Amino acid sequence: MAGSVQVHGTGQLLTLSRRLRAAGGAQLQRNFARRIRRAAEPLHRDLQQAIRTQPLVSEGRKSGSRGGRSQNTRPLRATLAGGLRISVRTGAQPGARVWMDKSRLPHDLRNMPWVIEAGRVRHPVFGNRRRWATQWARPAGWWSRTVRAGTPRMTAEVSRIVDDVRRDLE
Repeated sequence: MAGSVQVHGTGQLLTLSRRLRAAGGAQLQRNFARRIRRAAEPLHRDLQQAIRTQPLVSEGRKSGSRGGRSQNTRPLRATLAGGLRISVRTGAQPGARVWMDKSRLPHDLRNMPWVIEAGRVRHPVFGNRRRWATQWARPAGWWSRTVRAGTPRMTAEVSRIVDDVRRDLE
């Protein structure tokens, strides 16, 4: 699974970025970057919604096991959704990128987005490393499916923005 979704480097976007710099319009560049960011926001929201609603099904209790609430107050899916970011570049490689920022996640959850994407989550029961539980997620789910569905919309919107800005420069 790729760690980010990127729309950049197309000839039109690169040429337009050069022309924006040559025109010297800082306001034009800010508007361009803002519109590109807005084009990426629906995919960003869709990815956040996908991870927040990703089902994790457990194996169920074994005989003799006890239950109870988790001592962890950190909500897993909301924490992962908070790690998604958008970045926009207008320089040498102009474009938009939606990505999972591992630095915004707690240390013990840095690989969790990719583990959930793979479909199988094994973890110690309440931190007890002698007892492990397995939970199942929909394989090839929250990231791949959402990106596949949202990339054409994002690409079409960016190409529309490029055409609009090019028209303004002419």
